[in-house]
Amino acid sequence: MIANPELRALRRDDSPQCDAQVALLKAMDDWRARPDVAALHAELEEFSAGAQLQQCPGLAALFKPGSDAARELAAGFSAMTCSSLAEWPLGHVALRHFTDGVTSTILIARTVNVTLSLVAIDGDGMGLRPESATASFGPNQTWEYVLGGSAGIELVECQPTGPRQARLSRREAEIEPGSIQFRDGQRDARLLRRIDGALVTLRLQRRRANAEATREYDLASGALLHQAAGNPRDSRLELMLALLGRMDRKDAAPHMAELACGEASAALRWQALRECLSLDTRLGFTALVTIAARPEDALSGPAGALRAQLIEAHPQLQEVERCPM
Repeated sequence: MIANPELRALRRDDSPQCDAQVALLKAMDDWRARPDVAALHAELEEFSAGAQLQQCPGLAALFKPGSDAARELAAGFSAMTCSSLAEWPLGHVALRHFTDGVTSTILIARTVNVTLSLVAIDGDGMGLRPESATASFGPNQTWEYVLGGSAGIELVECQPTGPRQARLSRREAEIEPGSIQFRDGQRDARLLRRIDGALVTLRLQRRRANAEATREYDLASGALLHQAAGNPRDSRLELMLALLGRMDRKDAAPHMAELACGEASAALRWQALRECLSLDTRLGFTALVTIAARPEDALSGPAGALRAQLIEAHPQLQEVERCPM
């Protein structure tokens, strides 16, 4: 392995790297302190709190036809980042970024449930991958402005027809520099079918409050293939519930029953109900009956079906229903 002399020197003295990182952080802070960028961050907070895009003029200008705001923001951010790295090559960009060799992203700004990112996708690399045969729908609203490149896309609209089935409407379209797209992630998906060169976009994404699950459907049949929690908090809670179940923590069953009967997302409540049934059958079945008896509850139907299946398999559970705790 060949080691750069500058990197080899860091084994004895890491102060050059520390100085570089301080310089990059200062450059980022100076950029954020610019009046236009600071105003944009303030609007991101309002947008995160539930404001409509039209109520945030700086943000709205980024995704307005004919506006140069998106290009100016991307160019200013890129120039600041590249010049800082050129001056301080031992530094590390102090923002979340990712690449897998085909798709690369860098986070420009973030609040609790809103992200503003630059995204680049290499067309040659994408062409080597198999064409997607599925489409995913999640609890996100997405606005995207094409800064460079063109692509052939497929737009897929989802209309659920049952718990594990959906009707998928598909149409082809073309995007090019200046194109602007809005997608309601629970209903709309975009699949990239062809990219000429590289596709570079500015992407604004907002995750819905009380996010429902993300669902992946087979394009050919509309069958549900996979389902996952719609936000990181629910994912963490579902993992905790599973762990408590595997640890046989019966003392957690009352809390699971309370969560199952509460106002969390349907996926999280169902997971809590399953784990509660496993840990404490009486308590879990009582919660199941309570949910099934609520016509307005999204889980009422599945809970009623599970109740009937359990009673058929274990008739003694009817006594629990007659004498709830």
